[in-house]
Amino acid sequence: MALAIELTGITKRFPGVVANDDINLEVAEGEIHAICGENGAGKSTLMKILYGMQPPDSGTIKIGGEVVELHSPAQAIDLGIGMVHQHFMLADQLTVLENVILGAEPMRSFGRIDFDAGREHLDEVGQAYGLDINADDLVETLEIGERQRVEIIKVLYRGAKILILDEPTAVLVPQEVDELFRNIRELKASGATILFIDHKLDEVLEIADTITVLRQGRTVGTVKPTDVTAHDLAEMMIGSELPVPDAGASTVTEEVALAVDGLRVIGEGDRAVVDGVSLSVHRGEIVGIAGVEGNGQAELVNAIIGLDDPDAGTITLLGREITHFSVRSRREMGLGYVPQDRHRDGLLLGFTLWENSALGHQTEAPYSRGPWLSRTGMRDRASRIKADFDVRTPNIEVSAHALSGGNQQKLIVGREMVAGPAVLIANHPTRGIDVGAQAAVWDDIREARAQGLATLLVSADLEELIGLSDTIVVMLRGRLVASLDPNEITPRDLGAYMTGAALETDVA
Repeated sequence: MALAIELTGITKRFPGVVANDDINLEVAEGEIHAICGENGAGKSTLMKILYGMQPPDSGTIKIGGEVVELHSPAQAIDLGIGMVHQHFMLADQLTVLENVILGAEPMRSFGRIDFDAGREHLDEVGQAYGLDINADDLVETLEIGERQRVEIIKVLYRGAKILILDEPTAVLVPQEVDELFRNIRELKASGATILFIDHKLDEVLEIADTITVLRQGRTVGTVKPTDVTAHDLAEMMIGSELPVPDAGASTVTEEVALAVDGLRVIGEGDRAVVDGVSLSVHRGEIVGIAGVEGNGQAELVNAIIGLDDPDAGTITLLGREITHFSVRSRREMGLGYVPQDRHRDGLLLGFTLWENSALGHQTEAPYSRGPWLSRTGMRDRASRIKADFDVRTPNIEVSAHALSGGNQQKLIVGREMVAGPAVLIANHPTRGIDVGAQAAVWDDIREARAQGLATLLVSADLEELIGLSDTIVVMLRGRLVASLDPNEITPRDLGAYMTGAALETDVA
């Protein structure tokens, strides 16, 4: 079979690290080829090289048998390569059509956009690849799975025959994953070549024709999914068996550490994005919140941490009402926080690790002495986090930007844990990190739970929610609509509650 992509001897160095070390990769035309590996294994760098975002230091790239030099994404697009990023790049206030043609607008005379031609081409693409979407829908009204479909249509609209899908299932419930996989198989049937980047090994085994594993910047091997198990892949990736989330024996106490009562948050258009939510988390308990993104989880977390002021209801921390307390006051009372977006909310990427180790705790010892910050205290604490939480870095003087995603996440989790919180708000704590780093974060949360930590866990990883939680509550359209025993529910059942399908069945 002819090769769509052939990478030979690809090497890419950054200061202090070799991100790609003599990587070889062959992808046949019309196949679904999965790329697996830990964070820091070199997957992202390799895909950026293939998409023209970074040049390799050495090695050759062949597309369709022809040697090419890629210097920009625009050049990659011209060669038929498209990339769907993990974080959607859509304008919510624009329609599907407007998002799809943005940057590639068909033009009429006098500089006017030819929307009719754009609509016709969009319809042709949708029909050719089996991707059904309403061109006139506002993106803000779409479900997560539909938004992802728009992202795929965007690259196909521009003529892509090779698609790079970066962590495409990270925010999808099982039913949406099924739909995505149907779409991917239809793309393959239509002649497209798919590069599928994922950390969820069971999904890789289900969808891929071929799997290439990277470790420490090198190619470990290329295998067929029929020849390996998830445990085999995990061992190739990290040298050990596939970890599983497991809460273990119950450590739940009678003492309520965090209580939310009748919380209401009004969003745009005077709509209640959090509508009368009440819940409690006891010491030694993990309460998981399940829900399709956009159903009020982010606003609930923001209200609890103090980033948003609720319009009604109360929040109580360790028996004291904190509804209108500042973020700083809540943090100093023992409220820990692992944010959803580590780059936007968790780190200052250009600052050193020892500076980042103090974020959110800079008013407390050992980070400060009275009104003054203590560099010695920051460095000592950063060294402890590096050692205790296995943050893999040459030293604490490097910038946070130099760390892989998994090590950035371990730095954030370590920063919160060493502060000894009474309550932890863990908002997607393992999103976008590999199985090794994921297992480390799970261990940290479990160990702290055994010591009495109360944790509110928000996650799109349903296996994680079921495995770690003592109780799971489901959030739909701003309300808590179900409370479930994780020992009695499957990911598919939980997904049905999250979309409302199970509730409709219950009512019927």
